[in-house]
Amino acid sequence: MVKNPAVLEQITECRTAIFDKTGTLTYGEPKLTEQIIAPGFAQKEVLTLAASLEVYSKHPLARAILTGAKAEGLHLQQASHVSEPPGQGLRGTVTGHEIQLTSRGKLLSQNVPGAEHLPPIAGGLECIIVIDGKFAATFRLRDAPRAEGRSFIQHLGPKHQFQRIMILSGDRELEVLYLAKQVGINEIHAEQSPEQKLAIVRQETAVAKTLYVGDGINDAPAMMAATVGMAVGQNTDVTAEAADVVAMENSLKKVDEFLHISRRMRSIALQSAVGGMLLSLGGMIFAAGGYLVPVAGAISQEIIDVLAVLNALRAAFPPKVISDMAEDLTKPSRRVVE
Repeated sequence: MVKNPAVLEQITECRTAIFDKTGTLTYGEPKLTEQIIAPGFAQKEVLTLAASLEVYSKHPLARAILTGAKAEGLHLQQASHVSEPPGQGLRGTVTGHEIQLTSRGKLLSQNVPGAEHLPPIAGGLECIIVIDGKFAATFRLRDAPRAEGRSFIQHLGPKHQFQRIMILSGDRELEVLYLAKQVGINEIHAEQSPEQKLAIVRQETAVAKTLYVGDGINDAPAMMAATVGMAVGQNTDVTAEAADVVAMENSLKKVDEFLHISRRMRSIALQSAVGGMLLSLGGMIFAAGGYLVPVAGAISQEIIDVLAVLNALRAAFPPKVISDMAEDLTKPSRRVVE
């Protein structure tokens, strides 16, 4: 859905591509991969208490923890006094226990007892569990990169003339570096707030025209600051309103299709405009030489106009191929538009 028709021409001039991480270059569905339990706590008890509290959260990691509890067949308990102060994590009471789900930084800043058992930092996402004021566990999670991510990124330069490609994310640096390595991006900006994202996009747009691709509400300001802002997937109303282009299907292939559609439409427009002017110029030269009488000249001009319009109408018919990404290794790619 193209909300701003001007981007169909502007996108061909963009030379810097900026991508959000979660939900854009990844599937946005983290999986619980490891549970490191502190001494004095039982694994199933910690997971049950954490999942019972996560029922009330909309954080992306909540679903992963709930899925992990369901896979182990755990029975969740009723939670009370649930709160989620900005930047402080999730808090609540479950079966008389005070539960807090927070980050490593917040844990260390609070001097929580048992923090000495905190495992070393590792790649991936993590969630820290505090029970009754004591460090209880570290849950590690992974958000898999999209299957088509590497082939998409690698073809942006040769096929679409992008000179710089970067990731702009609010996630931890180790997790962003892990993803960047998987998809083949060398430039990253990690642990960025929405305000910092906005500042970076403005700075990059001042140097060269930019394409920003994201899916979350935190991406809305950056989308508006970029030359072309594109939202992918089932977005919030705020994100969809801020974007110039909205791809309803959450797929990088749709981004590639838009790039091809815009380039083709611009090419057809130039053909019609320049071709029409050249034919008209030729007609004027013939008329000036006395080889074209006024009536014939008028008819010729009408024919030229009709030819230009008919050529422009080609844009209404989709080509057979509108994506030139390499075929996915995991599944066949549907490249033909039906």
